[in-house]
Amino acid sequence: MSTTAQTVAKNLKCLRPLNQDGLVALGEKGKANPESVVTLKATTVCEGQFRMQTYVRDLEPMLIDEPPHLLGEDNAPNPSEALLATLGACLAVGVHANATARGVCLTKLELALEGDINVTAVWGTGDLDETKTLGFSAVRVKIDAEGDAPQEEIDDIIKYSNVWSPVANTLRNNVELTVESM
Repeated sequence: MSTTAQTVAKNLKCLRPLNQDGLVALGEKGKANPESVVTLKATTVCEGQFRMQTYVRDLEPMLIDEPPHLLGEDNAPNPSEALLATLGACLAVGVHANATARGVCLTKLELALEGDINVTAVWGTGDLDETKTLGFSAVRVKIDAEGDAPQEEIDDIIKYSNVWSPVANTLRNNVELTVESM
């Protein structure tokens, strides 16, 4: 690295770094157990109207609500907005992890997400045309990332992270989903 590049790198304010050793250990654990599958759990409790509290591990609950035009109190993101937020967070985790693995210091990582969704079925109480596409028909993500690597390398990290994102792949793939009474 040239003296100028070293000076520039020292002046960069990197995002709070990941534990490099921990990242390597996680990668090695995955390589050693390639068939490993974990089961994640969440419990959602309706408090009334469309106010939902979702509990994960021992964390404080996540609030989900609907905006007033969908008869909610507008206290939190609605479920579809939460899905976009989850996708954005998963992609950001992947970009940050892969930048760290490549020794790239990211100074900025922002994701803008938007999705097109037909809501006229109104959860099964509105237009019930069975030929319509329910859920998101399109989702667009734009990632603004900067760091101490050439933009081409950062773009490659973004592309690579998209390929390996669990949430992005959940949206792209058919997933077995069952819903039943307890």
